[in-house]
Amino acid sequence: MPKPLEVSTPSDREVRVVRSFSAPRALVWDAHTKPELLRRWCLGPDGWSMPVCEMDVRVGGAFRWRWRSDADGKEFGFFGTFTEVTSPTRLMTEESFDPGDLGGPMPSEPAIVTTDFAEVGGVTTLTVTMRYPSKEARDGAVSTGMTDGMELGYARLDAVCEARA
Repeated sequence: MPKPLEVSTPSDREVRVVRSFSAPRALVWDAHTKPELLRRWCLGPDGWSMPVCEMDVRVGGAFRWRWRSDADGKEFGFFGTFTEVTSPTRLMTEESFDPGDLGGPMPSEPAIVTTDFAEVGGVTTLTVTMRYPSKEARDGAVSTGMTDGMELGYARLDAVCEARA
């Protein structure tokens, strides 16, 4: 059984999340790069759907994700560009927050998100490093409960991996 994610702040602008999956790296990679798989797990708390999941997974390719609350129909999302795609070991994006109907500030500069995929003995460890334009932007992102939502999604990803293994 995988351990819950580990969260650290390596600098005043960064959040690092580490999480292991009992699955081969290729499967965890696919779950992060194929919209039909991403939509199955990347949802945060129950009661949310992902009506928009557009991804052109190549250097310079764009992505756009939107989540919708089943309760009130409010939406928010993220959009950006892939800056590195090294299958199946690393993804890097410039990622901007779209507050949608939820409101809140939209940072003027994107976050730089690096996702590394390492496999040892059939267990894949994901390391996600999010570098924000400022300490305030980092603290604002963390204050949303972002990492709790990530763990809820990763628990769903465990089930997706199990079903596809």
